[in-house]
Amino acid sequence: MMTENIFEIMLQNRRNLHAILTKTPKEKLLKLPAGFNNNVYWNIAHTIATQQVLIYKFSGLQMRIPNELVAKFAKGTVPDGTATDEEMMMVADFLISTAEWLIDDYNTALFQNYNEYTTSARVTLKNVDDAIAFNLFHEGLHIGQISLLLKQLA
Repeated sequence: MMTENIFEIMLQNRRNLHAILTKTPKEKLLKLPAGFNNNVYWNIAHTIATQQVLIYKFSGLQMRIPNELVAKFAKGTVPDGTATDEEMMMVADFLISTAEWLIDDYNTALFQNYNEYTTSARVTLKNVDDAIAFNLFHEGLHIGQISLLLKQLA
């Protein structure tokens, strides 16, 4: 059973990402510094796509974001350096809404099954609690990457 604090940490991470997304100039969000495989925008959108895959898809549930968004920002993808204003607004909205939906869905016991999955970090997720905990770790990694990218772009 997840503690309320885990969810509060998740929400605060998402609020921080939302602030970066909405307050950073678009060209800076999309710029790919030399030596990097991805940009700030890709890292932000990737956190949403990964949360949906790790928690909803592996629980056998319908993901709550468009499949196209997952395909564009899933593990192994690279940014193409473009994004419409509409897509960026959708990502900004999903940063908060997907976190809130997860909390509601968890508290109403929506997650009954989980297909065990071993991550590229060699962590085996056996249930939704494992997935939520690992997702928080994963988002932290990308927040660190975003901080590094922003320093490079300063």
